[in-house]
Parts: sequence; structure tokens; C-alpha cells
Amino acid sequence: MSTSASPRRRNGAQFVYEELLAQIQDMRLEPGRRLHETELAAALGVSRTPLREALRLLLAEDLLEQLPTGGMVVRRLSTRDAAELYAVRARLEALVASAAAERAAPADVDRLTALLQRNEALAGLPEGAMESGHAIHVEIERIADHSWASRVLAQIEGQLARYRRFSNASPDRRAAALTEHRGIVESIAAADAVQAGARAEQHVLAAREATVAQLEVSLGPSPAAGSSGSRLPT
Repeated sequence: MSTSASPRRRNGAQFVYEELLAQIQDMRLEPGRRLHETELAAALGVSRTPLREALRLLLAEDLLEQLPTGGMVVRRLSTRDAAELYAVRARLEALVASAAAERAAPADVDRLTALLQRNEALAGLPEGAMESGHAIHVEIERIADHSWASRVLAQIEGQLARYRRFSNASPDRRAAALTEHRGIVESIAAADAVQAGARAEQHVLAAREATVAQLEVSLGPSPAAGSSGSRLPT
């Protein structure tokens, strides 16, 4: 049964969109890479019609850039984008953590504690720390059940996923992030909405500092990211 359903899935624009999105987010399609329809269609086993629909969706989400010649490239990384995205995320995560502290049941706290333990076990591994830390944020968002905050977070997630790995590059930052996650979970468990929100916002802003610093090493400084070494605006 799964074999007969596979061609229908592979011919859909949604399948192509999800596959290309995953490849952009994990950098298999690296920033600045030019996309060739014939090559992509062959690699994905689809016709060019659903491929073009998927590319239009990714272009609308600013994950691709249109070239003057008509082609497309994967959107390049920038310190300015990172700084702005994390600033937006910081405010949203504060709102979500506050709501979670007001709503969390004992079973929710148990799930967060288990995720925190997993984060601790994987803190020494960049990819593991990134995935397990993100899982904590996803669970907090689920507990909060704040539909509009979740919608906006989902809207910027496609961009944020490409930058998240930069915030986990340093062992010191991974250790600090674990401590910050622990503090957020403790505040939610204590039903302290104000403290949970403040800790969540501080955590994301610290991740922004680390991300921009790593990007400046790779890309060079950006005026919006404080090339003179000044702190980022909040």
C-alpha cells in the first residue's frame, strides 16, 4: 500500500516544498546556491510543474532570492537578518513562556523535565544540543497554547532554523543555554509567569549575541549587527 501511495506524494507541490525547505534549513542547499529546475526535478523525481509551485512558495517566504536574469538562489545569511529575527523571537518566546507558566499542569512540567534531562545529556554535541534545546521550546509553545504567537513563530521558523546552528557552535554557549533552559523550566514549574517570560527573553537575546558573533567571523561584520563591537540593540 505504501508503494502505491508514494508516486502521488512525490508528484505534489507540498512534498517538493517540504523537501526543499528541509534542505535549505539544514544547509544541504547552501546559502547563495543557484537553483536549476532540471537538476532539482531529476533529484526529487518530480515534474517541473510542482517544482515551480514549491519554488514560488519558498520565494514568498524569503528563503529564495530572485535574480535579475530570472533564476533563483538560496537566500544568503546575514548578521542583520539574524539580529532582527532573534529580536522578534525574543519577544514572542517571552510571551509564550509566560503563558506556559500560567497554564502548565504537573504532567506538562514532567515532560519539560524529561526534555531538559535529554538536553543535558546532549549538551556536548552541537547538533544534539540544538535539536534537544529546540524541543524544549516546542513543548513550552504547546503548553502555552497561544495561537497567534505560535503562528508568528512558525512564520519565522524557516529563517531561524538556518541560524540556530551558529548559536550552538561554542561549548561555552551550549553550557550557558542549558543553564538558561533549566531556569525557564524552573520558572514555569513554579507558575512564575513574569520570571519565566524574562528568562526566556534573556535566553533568546543571549543566543542572538552568540549567533551574530559567529556569523561575523564567517561573513564579516554588518552595520546592523554592531561592527564596532558595541552590544546589539534590544
